Amino acid sequence: MPKQGKKFRNAVGDRDTNLRVQVEEGVKTAIEGAFAKFDETVDVAINLGVDPKYSDQMIRGAVSLPNGLGKDVRVVVFCKSEKIAEAKAAGADYAGSDDLVEKIQGGWLDFDKAVATPDMMALVGKIGRLLGPRGLMPNAKTGTVTMDVVKAVSELKAGKVEFKVDKAGVLHAPIGKVSFGTEKLCENLKTLLAQIMRMKPSSAKGTYMKAMAVATTMGPGVKIDPLAIRKFIEA
Repeated sequence: MPKQGKKFRNAVGDRDTNLRVQVEEGVKTAIEGAFAKFDETVDVAINLGVDPKYSDQMIRGAVSLPNGLGKDVRVVVFCKSEKIAEAKAAGADYAGSDDLVEKIQGGWLDFDKAVATPDMMALVGKIGRLLGPRGLMPNAKTGTVTMDVVKAVSELKAGKVEFKVDKAGVLHAPIGKVSFGTEKLCENLKTLLAQIMRMKPSSAKGTYMKAMAVATTMGPGVKIDPLAIRKFIEA
């Protein structure tokens, strides 16, 4: 019995899945292999030469992609007084303090990102067990704990992507939709890679970007030649 479905196998065709290609070719091949009836998300997986068990090698951050992510991001903001009006004016789907915490404690989690002002973090900590496992906890390293709620909300709505290396040293991040086309996806990918490259810890030894693959939501992955990454960023 085959491990993948017929559509998946057709998307792979007779392509050598172990072949490592140039970045632009990899992105183009990945979106050409998309077969779902919906506009699939294009994701990148990067194996970094870091050991996340050391705090100085935990790569975590966020970057605003030039072409966005192609999706409606629902944002809530934990804040008080005049900041509530600012957040809503910037496009926040919900903004509040104790009332927002109570709403979430009641089981409401109909949002994608959360922002909080520093003075609200003690209160937000009470629902950390609900937000944390879902990747919704505001964090200063990703710019979601800030007094500038207008900027934070605007960036998230426009397509700011957060990323974090996992225990195995692999970083996963979306770079847009299949409908974007190769050029816009490559622009987003270049911005993401440049940010990750800037975050290379001085204590990390050897090759930093060891391997990379691009894939759509349902489609097969395409391996990228790691030697081509720096050239792609600098082009």
